[in-house]
Amino acid sequence: MRLHPTRLAAGFLLTCAGIAYAATPATASAAAPAANTSPEAEQEAAYAAAKASRQLGPANIGVSNQAHLQLPAGYVWVPVPAAAQLMRSMGNRVDDSFQGLVFPAEQSGWFASVRFVKEGYIKDDDAKEWNAADLLKSLKEGTEASNEDRVKRGITPMEVVGWAQEPRYDAGTHRLVWSALTRDKGGSTQDQGVNYNTYALGREGYISLNLVTDARDIEKHKPEANKLLGALQYDDGKKYADFNSSTDKVAAYGLAALVAGAAAKKLGLLAVLAAFAAKFAKVIFVAGGAALWGFTKMFRKKEG
Repeated sequence: MRLHPTRLAAGFLLTCAGIAYAATPATASAAAPAANTSPEAEQEAAYAAAKASRQLGPANIGVSNQAHLQLPAGYVWVPVPAAAQLMRSMGNRVDDSFQGLVFPAEQSGWFASVRFVKEGYIKDDDAKEWNAADLLKSLKEGTEASNEDRVKRGITPMEVVGWAQEPRYDAGTHRLVWSALTRDKGGSTQDQGVNYNTYALGREGYISLNLVTDARDIEKHKPEANKLLGALQYDDGKKYADFNSSTDKVAAYGLAALVAGAAAKKLGLLAVLAAFAAKFAKVIFVAGGAALWGFTKMFRKKEG
């Protein structure tokens, strides 16, 4: 379904590109608006909750009892449940893997969502043999397969155009980065959206730090995502190297599945939906490219 145009008040519209998660008890109470709440009132309430709970960097942010994000100066962290409320006000739903949002403290056209997915230890052997062209082909096929469900739900079909960042895995740090360009099916290059996906593997699953921006600005904002990824460290006992093959759960899929979506059925999603579909989002800028001004202006240290 298309969101109401008034959701553009913050300077952008974010529409999830695949899976609609049911709100969990942790997010539902803060996120669910009253039946008679207008979109404007819902968004204003979300802004207020985000501003009240925000943490300004530098700050030490705990992530799901797994890791800590050393949030640098110049960044803002919004935790759940306020972050979930903010996402809902933009037309998105989140599950209990969602941890919070990172914004720049000053005006800049991006934000990042942080999740911890407790799927077990993900073996990274397949990273040695994967082929970017094959992964892109799987990504396109999976997206096409998901379009049938998107159409049924009243959402415009989408397509993968190509890589904004070919998959790159660092076996030393157990960090994965990849990004695909997406757009409405048959749309123009001016309508391309992009998520810059970064992952940190741990003993019990992975942390996803997903930067959302306009495709035209991805090169400018890639360093932001990589800086945040570098500031994320697993706690002792939770690190990838702490894995114990005798006691620990091993994920039912490998590293390539975090790119190509081959783990869709194992993740318990709808039959033909690819796991990666939930990671794609489209950022639509209003006239003049307001670029998140509605959010970033409220996070400045100077109170208005």
